[in-house]
Amino acid sequence: MYLYGKNVAKEFLKNPKKLQMIKKVYLQEKIYDEKMKNAFEFAKLPVKILPKCEMNHLVNGLHQGIIFSVDAYPYASLEEVLETSTFLLILDHIEDPHNLGAIIRTSAAADVDAVILPINRSVSMTATVMKTSAGAFLNMNVVQVVNLNKTIHTLKQHGFWIIGTDMEGTSYQKVDYQGKIAIVIGNEGKGISPLVKKNCDFIASIPISSKVESLNASVAAGLLIYEAKRNRK
Repeated sequence: MYLYGKNVAKEFLKNPKKLQMIKKVYLQEKIYDEKMKNAFEFAKLPVKILPKCEMNHLVNGLHQGIIFSVDAYPYASLEEVLETSTFLLILDHIEDPHNLGAIIRTSAAADVDAVILPINRSVSMTATVMKTSAGAFLNMNVVQVVNLNKTIHTLKQHGFWIIGTDMEGTSYQKVDYQGKIAIVIGNEGKGISPLVKKNCDFIASIPISSKVESLNASVAAGLLIYEAKRNRK
C-alpha cells in the first residue's frame, strides 16, 4: 500500500509511534526536502531517491515528491479504546472511502476518541481513506468490529449513551451530549439499520429543506460531532 503527500509526511513525523507503519520512503530527486529526508533517515527508515517518472509510476495521485510504502493500517481494539474513551463515533456501513476519510479528519479535529467500523459491508482503512484524511488517520483510533449491535451492547455496559441519526427524531441541537456518548452515522443511502436504530437511546435529527433528500454522511457527521463538542465543554 502507498501513501503520499507532504501533509501525510508531516503527520508521520509528529507521531513517532506510527512510523513503524512505514516500510520505505521514496523521495523525488531534485525537489525533496533535505530536512525531511534526514528526519526519516534518523528514524532508521530506508529512503530511496527516484526520478519523477518512477515516482509517477508508483501512484496516480499528486504525490508532491514524497511516497510511503506502508503496512496495513494498525486497528485499535475495542478493549483498549474503552479504557480511556468518553466520545465515540460508530459508522453503520459507510461505503465511500472519501466519506470515511473526511469523517476521520473531522473526528480528529474535534477530539473524538475513536471511530468504530463493522468489518463487513463497510469501507476499511484503505490508501484512499488515509489520503483523504490528510494525515488525520495518524491521530485517530479506528476500531473494526464483527457485529455493531453486540458492540453497542458492550458500550452500554460501560456506561455509554447511544445517539443515532435519522430524519425523524429530536432536533440534534436539543440532544443531551454529556457523559459517555457514541454517535451513530448511517449508510450513505439507507441510513442506520433498523436493529441499530432500535438499540439507540436517542435519535437525533438534522432539519433540512424539502428541496434536498438527505445530507452527505460526512457532512451529517460533522454537524453532530461539533454540536456534541460544543455541548460537552
